Amino acid sequence: MKDLLPPNLKLEKQLNRFAWIVSIAVFLLVVLMRKVKIDTDIDFTFLPPLYSMLNALTAMFLVVAVVFIKRGMANQHRQVMTLALVTSVLFLLCYVIYHITTPETLYCGVGAIRYFYFFLLITHIILAAVILPFILFTYIRAYTNQFQRHKAMARWVFPLWLYVAVTGPVIYLMLRPCY
Repeated sequence: MKDLLPPNLKLEKQLNRFAWIVSIAVFLLVVLMRKVKIDTDIDFTFLPPLYSMLNALTAMFLVVAVVFIKRGMANQHRQVMTLALVTSVLFLLCYVIYHITTPETLYCGVGAIRYFYFFLLITHIILAAVILPFILFTYIRAYTNQFQRHKAMARWVFPLWLYVAVTGPVIYLMLRPCY
């Protein structure tokens, strides 16, 4: 049984290096996608609803995973958390492809709703930029059998990841009339 295995600190160290490399690469890619545009004949305007759905699925998986772990269903928790990670990766791929090939859509709402939109957008962007390595580290802690460290990190990583996963589709729905 995985819970009885000793912590694998050597594997953790290797995976942590990988997590930092991935996190830095993703951050640079997201920064560059604002500066670099690839001209293509392919219409990627179908991607925003798709990547928003992937974000919503991530949020759903996160909530289900918490229910599983609170019920002592560690294997199901592990599987659903892996699904949350996979849907987040798919989201990121779709998001980058869309933004590197399509001109930016500006928010068209007016009045007080505009302030709410920009509050959500700014907090979403900041947390999305910061949370990725911590999501990976939390996953690595569980993967390397360090469940107490995993649990300690998950207590604060979970709500931040959930916030990012929920606000993404909300931002899309608010931006949708502006496309």
